[in-house]
Amino acid sequence: MEHSAALLELTSGMPVIYGGDRVSYVSEELAAAFHPGDKLLVVQSTGDLLRIPGDVAEKTQSAVGRASDAFAAMAAVSDADVSRFFEEFALRLEDAGAWSEIAAANAADVAQAQARGRSTTRLAANEKMRRGMIDGLRAWRDMPGLSGRVVERAEHEGWSAEQLLAPLGVVGFVFEGRPNVFADAAGVLRSGNTVVFRIGADALGTARAIVAHALAPALAAAGLPAGAATLVDSADRAAGWAMFSDPRLSLAVARGSGRAVEQLGSVARQAGVPVSLHGTGGAWIVADDTADPHRLERAVFHSLDRKVCNTLNTICLPQNRPELVEAFLRGLEAAGARLGHGIKLHVARGDERAVPADFFMTVTQVRRAEGDVAEPIAEPIEIEDMGREWEWEQTPEVTVKLVETTDEAVALFNRYSPQFVASLITSDDALAERFYRSVNAPFVGDGFTRWVDGQYTLGRPELGLSNWQSGRLFARGAILSGDGVFTVRTRVRQIDPEVGR
Repeated sequence: MEHSAALLELTSGMPVIYGGDRVSYVSEELAAAFHPGDKLLVVQSTGDLLRIPGDVAEKTQSAVGRASDAFAAMAAVSDADVSRFFEEFALRLEDAGAWSEIAAANAADVAQAQARGRSTTRLAANEKMRRGMIDGLRAWRDMPGLSGRVVERAEHEGWSAEQLLAPLGVVGFVFEGRPNVFADAAGVLRSGNTVVFRIGADALGTARAIVAHALAPALAAAGLPAGAATLVDSADRAAGWAMFSDPRLSLAVARGSGRAVEQLGSVARQAGVPVSLHGTGGAWIVADDTADPHRLERAVFHSLDRKVCNTLNTICLPQNRPELVEAFLRGLEAAGARLGHGIKLHVARGDERAVPADFFMTVTQVRRAEGDVAEPIAEPIEIEDMGREWEWEQTPEVTVKLVETTDEAVALFNRYSPQFVASLITSDDALAERFYRSVNAPFVGDGFTRWVDGQYTLGRPELGLSNWQSGRLFARGAILSGDGVFTVRTRVRQIDPEVGR
């Protein structure tokens, strides 16, 4: 007879079944750390054994519960109330006193991150970031509400049916140390949803300050339920696992890259929660035989102003156009000069001739998160590593590969890239169309790559960008914005009481 009992302890070497036919074993470290009240989460796709401390589970469940209660209360909130919330949030970010508190908390976060050798390029809440948050909030303020919008109507004799947009529910949001994401994610309130956040430990102090001095007062001033935007106040990454495994979420959104995001996605999926994930970043530029060198140079330069997910990471250039390699290097070196810390190249093995030979022997100071590091300007890289995302600080870092044809470049992109951003520099319109049809990327352009951004391109702050590493997205684009979080309800109005089947 089947039976169950509470899990009170783990022992080293204990077998744990996953995936139906595989086994993971509890490590000594996990067994020692596990205490009564903790939860063990088994990732069915990988066998990862994740410990969620009891206090973290309780704190996260409480936050999701507040957001769930707030979603029910949002049914009585008007579009005007929601618009007022966005304006109140923006006004508090504009307020010098409130911002000084946020800036002080952010300065402390930046200092602590630097002391740990962590990257701070996205963490610093500077004036540009502040202005972007304010502009984003006011964009949401001015956008009409979606709830109740008719998307389809079917007329019948004596009755009619309508399909209408409706709020989805509670959105769980895990994001890296980028304070501006608060304004982006708050956009889900525009369509009547609520949101619960978990931010990386590097930015937790900044997040607390934003909640205390801007977000919470704005909710209160607009008359919205306090739990409509809730921060999980925990630096433990297990809070993300706990949140994404909560079936009360209607959507789980993770921003970031690498294995941590993949793991979060697996946790959500096995809990039955739909996910929107952004995996590995890094844009690709391809140039063909007809490419204009100046256009290529400027595309490279404008794709390397800072390191974010849509920054140029890999470039494929035709073997028979050395002047295009020179144009690429001019653009790269100009970008390095703008940031003041040189350049870094990774050259596909076998294509070392593409760059000056002395690049492989000349040592330069490369700005890394941990400080300046002495490295050769150029190093060879294996073909299978062409999709590796370079997380640089102030030294632009790019992989270069020579190809015989654009089709070869497309094949490399489809096999090795994160299938995210692809740009073709060409003067051949027919080739551009073939490139668009054959390259497996949600974002395709013909110039610089940094346009891939919801607010910059569509005028709507984004919750996240998705790539196609795990397959194409169903029935939506790869830019997820607050007004894209909805469901569709069907409503019938019967005029004739004699209607029947």
